Amino acid sequence: MGLLLLLWACAAAAGAAVGFGMDPDLQIDVITELDLVNTTLGVTQVSGLHNASKAFLFQDIEREIHAAPHVSEKLIQLFRNKSEFTFLATLQQKASTSGVILSIRELEHSYFELESSGLRDEIRYHYRFNGKSRTEVFPYRLADGQWHKIAVSLSASHLLLHVDCNRIYERIIDPPETNLTPESNLWLGQRNRKHGFFKGVIQDVKIIFIPNGYITQCPNLNRTCPTCSDFLSLVQGIMDLQELLAKMTAKLNYAETRLSQLEDCHCEKTCQVNGLIYRDKDSWVEDDHCRNCTCQSGVVECRRMSCPPLDCPPDSLPVHVESQCCKVCKAKCIYGGKVLAEGQRVLTKSCRECRNGVLVKVTEACPPLNCSEKDHVLPENQCCSVCRGHNFCAEGHKCGENSECKNWNTKATCECKSGYLSVQGDSAYCEDIDECAEGIIECHNHSRCVNLPGWYHCECRSGFHDNGSYSLSGESCVDIDECALKTHTCWNDSACVNLAGGFDCLCPSGPSCTGDCPHEGGFKRNGQVWTLREDRCSVCSCKDGRIFCRRTACDCENPSADLFCCPECDTRVTSQCLDQTGHKLYRSGDNWTYSCQQCRCLEGEVDCWPLLCPNLNCEYTAISDGECCPHCVTDPCLADNITYDIRKTCLDGYGITRLSGAVWTMVGSPCTTCKCKNGNVCCSVDLECLTNN
Repeated sequence: MGLLLLLWACAAAAGAAVGFGMDPDLQIDVITELDLVNTTLGVTQVSGLHNASKAFLFQDIEREIHAAPHVSEKLIQLFRNKSEFTFLATLQQKASTSGVILSIRELEHSYFELESSGLRDEIRYHYRFNGKSRTEVFPYRLADGQWHKIAVSLSASHLLLHVDCNRIYERIIDPPETNLTPESNLWLGQRNRKHGFFKGVIQDVKIIFIPNGYITQCPNLNRTCPTCSDFLSLVQGIMDLQELLAKMTAKLNYAETRLSQLEDCHCEKTCQVNGLIYRDKDSWVEDDHCRNCTCQSGVVECRRMSCPPLDCPPDSLPVHVESQCCKVCKAKCIYGGKVLAEGQRVLTKSCRECRNGVLVKVTEACPPLNCSEKDHVLPENQCCSVCRGHNFCAEGHKCGENSECKNWNTKATCECKSGYLSVQGDSAYCEDIDECAEGIIECHNHSRCVNLPGWYHCECRSGFHDNGSYSLSGESCVDIDECALKTHTCWNDSACVNLAGGFDCLCPSGPSCTGDCPHEGGFKRNGQVWTLREDRCSVCSCKDGRIFCRRTACDCENPSADLFCCPECDTRVTSQCLDQTGHKLYRSGDNWTYSCQQCRCLEGEVDCWPLLCPNLNCEYTAISDGECCPHCVTDPCLADNITYDIRKTCLDGYGITRLSGAVWTMVGSPCTTCKCKNGNVCCSVDLECLTNN
């Protein structure tokens, strides 16, 4: 009976999506809603994959294709409290280009964004979870100039990616936030007004709010219940992935060996700022006179100006003055044994402010307070009281981008974020602690220290790999035995000898000791040089049976330089890129880091991908504020990312058994929410709820 009910449920689910039609109130036809037929700037109606619906060519010019307010409101209502939806599109993307297919966002926050990178052959899904940005990367070449059908289906934390009616990826992710803010908007073919322009043809763009919505695009996939065959296919897929991972690891190790040989190459890169060209190692002072900038290999690096130590006379104190970066000595005031700096106030019979060493009477009236007298608090060095719990940070207390404003009972202060250090003792201005450089971290000699914004990690050197224990200090990096793994390139009768971090080839004697190199089923002669067929930017040579490859040297003085291989030689204005803030200009080939992403400018296109974080061998992980990569935690209540085991249950205040992942309200405390995390009860209080109740 149970099996019959299960089969009936499967058939009913499939019928709801296919056999019984699609409820128009549960979908948005994006192209129809955006009225692209009447849009002239940046899009042109063209022939599509089929003639049943309209197709549009998205051109390589600035455009603004986004939803009107009433469409955004409809979208917000449809997404509200929904845990299942599917995005569908048919598209033909220009080969080797990058762009955003669809983005639902508020300012810099992406609630749903699907991006195709032809520069790295990746499909990226950007979303938000618990107020933080998340990105899932799927290696796949969508930007090949061919027509493709793509479907992304979300069901709580279950993600399915179909391309051309084939299930390409299936993952468990953090459940995306679907309660969109009122300011959210939908963009088609771009991220915003300046970035992520898609180049190609788009057709049949829909968002459907039913389970397994991909069936509407591919009706033949109308089976929703798994079978034994599906399970066996999944097991086989895992085994295939393990084999692929082993092969990719070997290729990556080989690639690292090749890249390490590029360290001896040199090609000077310049920096362009505000129309001025700076050579490598050139330094200058930024317009606001607060930061010293240097051109480092084509990337602009700026640091806050170093201020000399002030030796103020006894009758003055160092203070900040508007329009100046460094503190200056200003005469101090003394009242009743209390020392006041320039601008600080004291309340006597009247309010007085320290100006040029003299207490001057201030006649400003204090604003009325909306609290009882017992809750009045006098802030430090001020004359007017405020209500207890006053938000001093909201008054415009200025803290730098790497510091945070903290409220206290009578004042506000700036504190450096984790991984940052105050500049000359002033916590309003903090800079990243380069743990690799300010000797804090010592990595094992088999690894090297890699600094990240607010963090670091020890990365295995070329010729070494991690043994699986992922030691923070790099002690887990062990030698790769290229001889045993058969990943060496020793020729013919030569013998492979493993070395620490590499290998050597010995050919004692014999007619086959020619030094020729096996390559793609044939041989390259000793001393021969050639260009790789699959990578026109790399040149290889055969020397004594070993193949050495390197990137083609870039001569920017040569007018016939290949700009695809040498983007740093591309000086065309149309090939430059604005960063995400719209304030900094990068040249083609430049790289930079933004919001925990590595970004690159290539021929006018900005392509960003998540920073590579080390794999952690622990059960629970969390990402601290100001950091990009997770770290291990022992308390599951502190974990951001957790795999729930339904066998590990919890008892709530009523004595009811709760499965791992279940959420409930604490008995007698309506503002306290609890969650079962693998046998641990984790509770948190909603401060807004407490205020309203």
